[in-house]
Amino acid sequence: MNILALDTSSEWCSAALWLDGRVLARDERAGQRHSELILGMIDALMQEAGVTLRHLRGIGFGAGPGSFTGLRIACGIAQGMALGAGLPVAPVGTLECLAQASGALRVVSALDARMGEIYHAAYERSQTGWRTLCAPNLCRPQDAPQLEGEDWVGCGSGFAAYGEALQERYGGALTAVQPELYPHARDVAAIAALVFTSGKGVDPAEAAPLYIRDKVALSIAERAEEKLAAAIETAGLHAR
Repeated sequence: MNILALDTSSEWCSAALWLDGRVLARDERAGQRHSELILGMIDALMQEAGVTLRHLRGIGFGAGPGSFTGLRIACGIAQGMALGAGLPVAPVGTLECLAQASGALRVVSALDARMGEIYHAAYERSQTGWRTLCAPNLCRPQDAPQLEGEDWVGCGSGFAAYGEALQERYGGALTAVQPELYPHARDVAAIAALVFTSGKGVDPAEAAPLYIRDKVALSIAERAEEKLAAAIETAGLHAR
């Protein structure tokens, strides 16, 4: 099973190909250049692997939470490519991606949401993937939902930005912290593989980002609109 995956939810831009369990990946710290970089990454990976869209089972993308504009870019490109090739898509949560990257069994994921808040969720590994113990939410670090039991691993930029507050909040429940982890397409691909294996891919027209924070800077979205529309159009042409 071959899967294309992409993530543009953070300052990093990444793409990956899942080739029956083998993963090829590209990433770069993008700043605000995600839409300039992501299609080139995808082309390079597919050329390296010698595959085209018709060889894919589906396309996964980092659905959020994360950067408002970045989530729109990933969703739009995944939709454009999938629609053109008649493929299903798998929207994958970025907080679940952190859990996947951690290698741990019980994970509390936290991404810096700015404005003194974090995107937060908690997961436990199971035989079929990740079981959600605390659904993705937006909160202040000092108000993060409590964890039951011990042996938790904390992951993500929320621990880099608010490590002291989160350590105080969770006391001895945390056995390790991995603040350097960020959502990556290789983890999107691994989770998307489970989605497509179980037949749970969705029609690209139904795919949507997971914003969590409803109030966003509309001016930022408006400035990104033309760039996003161009990226979607390019992706549609690329898929033909």
